[in-house]
Amino acid sequence: MAKRHIETEAVHAGEPTPRIGGAVVAPIFQSAMYVDDGDSDYHDIRYIRLNNTPNHEAVAAKLAALEGADAALVTASGMAAITTALLSVLSSGDHVLVQNCLYGGTHGFVTQDLPRLGIEHDVIDACDPSSWDAKLRESTRAVYVETITNPLMQVGELDEVAAFAKRHGLVSLIDNTFASPVNFRPIEHGYDISLHSCTKYLNGHSDIVAGAIVGSSALLLEAKRRLDHFGGSLDPHACFLLHRGMKTLALRVERQNETAGELARFLHGHDGVRRVHYPGLPDHPGHSRARTLLDGMGGMISFELEGGPGDANAFLRRLTLPIVAPSLGGVESLVTRPAATSHKGMSPEEREASGISDGLIRLSVGIESADDLIADLDAALSSLQE
Repeated sequence: MAKRHIETEAVHAGEPTPRIGGAVVAPIFQSAMYVDDGDSDYHDIRYIRLNNTPNHEAVAAKLAALEGADAALVTASGMAAITTALLSVLSSGDHVLVQNCLYGGTHGFVTQDLPRLGIEHDVIDACDPSSWDAKLRESTRAVYVETITNPLMQVGELDEVAAFAKRHGLVSLIDNTFASPVNFRPIEHGYDISLHSCTKYLNGHSDIVAGAIVGSSALLLEAKRRLDHFGGSLDPHACFLLHRGMKTLALRVERQNETAGELARFLHGHDGVRRVHYPGLPDHPGHSRARTLLDGMGGMISFELEGGPGDANAFLRRLTLPIVAPSLGGVESLVTRPAATSHKGMSPEEREASGISDGLIRLSVGIESADDLIADLDAALSSLQE
């Protein structure tokens, strides 16, 4: 059968066949445990904590189909996915290479928790492949990057990262949350493991917290064994909501790509805005890479105002459509100041080294009218200049 488009996979992949009781929508299996024949391996026993109820399996099959992977595993949060994946490929005495600008939670885990487990790291510039070999050690086991970085929207040499990992026998991991499978499918580009905070675009409705690990069957088996012990399983009702949310993923992201481009161009041309970070803008340092690698530029924008942190806070208070909240990827536009939310756990020195200013504003573009959002941004910016 010919490969199906992602719009079709989002609707049909992972659905039970035959339909359970004839129901078009797969039901919620609100049962903690299932009848066991006594011959199962421990990790195959049907039990919520072992991540293998019918709801877990349905949503995992849909995720794997969307990214063109062998298998997928859903977790209780994005951080549960990230930590489980890293600890499934790293052990005490190992070394990992990580990108120099990461989500604050990931940064904290790598810099604070991994060292306590005897795992070391070095930072690489994902845009400079010539500098990576110098960071390699005999103990290096993995390399970790983000498709579009949080919160500066950098796009590194992603194909080169995957090739570098294969050349040196490393496991390549990438956080694909900001891009979603609509804009980038890491497995097709040679990555071993793709990670998501499903709280964001995959679910898309700001009503659950979830994560996902996507990759080969062998790597996912190891990740599942770790997750079974860590206990970061997703509730069946949350699985159901995620499964439902993914059906409209392609439509939502297409709209968000388009609207974000319009808003980024508006902000870029406004004299009250000092700098805009969006890979769809021609002057973005990763623009040419983004055009080559991505099917869409994403719904995330960050920008800095001329007036700094004081004006940033005043600007947030004057907005009427975007909601001031620290997440992203929902149908409603959300706006936040990363230094006070997603990256607050980093020290001021660490944020400065990563290029995250105290006045940086991050905007997650929803599915509202672009004209209405631009009018709201314009009114808030204009009020600062009065």
